Amino acid sequence: MREYLLVLLVAAGTTYLLGGLARRFAARIGAVREIRDRDINSVPIPRLGGLAVLGGVLAAFVVSTHLPFLGLLPELRGDVWALLLAGFVIAVVGAVDDVVDLDPITKLAGQVVAAGILVVSGIQLNWLPLPDGTTLSLSPAQSAIVSAVVIVGMANAVNFVDGLDGLAAGVVCVGAAAFFTYSYGLTVGLSLNRATTATLVTVVVAGACLGFLPHNFFPARVFLGDSGAYLLGLMLAASTISLTGWLDPSVTAATNVRQSLLPALLPLVLPIAVMALPFIDLLLAVVRRTRAGRSPFDADLKHLHHRLHLELGHSHPGAVLVMYLWAGVLSFGVVAIGLWTSWVTAAAVGAVVVVAILCTAVLPRRRKLPHPLRTG
Repeated sequence: MREYLLVLLVAAGTTYLLGGLARRFAARIGAVREIRDRDINSVPIPRLGGLAVLGGVLAAFVVSTHLPFLGLLPELRGDVWALLLAGFVIAVVGAVDDVVDLDPITKLAGQVVAAGILVVSGIQLNWLPLPDGTTLSLSPAQSAIVSAVVIVGMANAVNFVDGLDGLAAGVVCVGAAAFFTYSYGLTVGLSLNRATTATLVTVVVAGACLGFLPHNFFPARVFLGDSGAYLLGLMLAASTISLTGWLDPSVTAATNVRQSLLPALLPLVLPIAVMALPFIDLLLAVVRRTRAGRSPFDADLKHLHHRLHLELGHSHPGAVLVMYLWAGVLSFGVVAIGLWTSWVTAAAVGAVVVVAILCTAVLPRRRKLPHPLRTG
């Protein structure tokens, strides 16, 4: 645990120190997002905050390779270098897009290349758990395709939810913390080296997010940008794949852990819960826009975070905190029910859900908006 804490502090500290440099660099080269009709912020904000996140991730991973426990695991060392290369590729693609606005095909191609690096290195899904407790084995081709889709989808989901100051970084941080709780439990309880990869990545992601939030929370001084959103999404996907792709439920059954620690579907459900909000928002947006006869890629002010701020009357930071709350309820709720299956756990999770509903719909104070609703 001490090594994980050190890695988290390195990621957070490095990202925080680089945040100001990234902001000034973005302003100098003109990587500043001008105000668009769908934006809520009132002044142009520099982008390229993802470069600071990349620096924090790089520093944390390099430090981990020199630690007594983490640095001695050969499979973990191989994963680290693959993650660094893939992370660098996808962050560069996002950074270029932050500066010159790449076309969708070029961005997708860069994301697929980054995903391919992870797949070739062995970070991929080999099977999927089924509701009856059995598993569905994937062929090499199926494994590569499914893994790439998950990685690219997660990267874009994080980018999709990045609509308010501090929102994407905070939601990812909460999700990473929940997945750390689960994967670290497997590392300790089952002594699975493969779980260590997932645990390390979630610690690095959480640390980088914590270091970036002081620069990005309302009022933001620098945006995460596509570079940071793509990078965080790729890392979060890699952590889930490295665990769910290699963990065999028969191991937990043999050690009598399934009843208390690992229900058959938890490795599949937890990654979904971690990113539930971005994916729900994405699905609603596609349905909403296609029903209106518009392109699914058209922007609007109907995202979940926009509704909290503009329609329910939450303040800008208040809407972000509500999204943090729901991210925690969904991700930690799944972890709690999976690790401690009892009526007490279910009741506690239910009580937290009630609190979240009250905070979402009952407590916000209605106020006059600083500017009228604008549509893209």
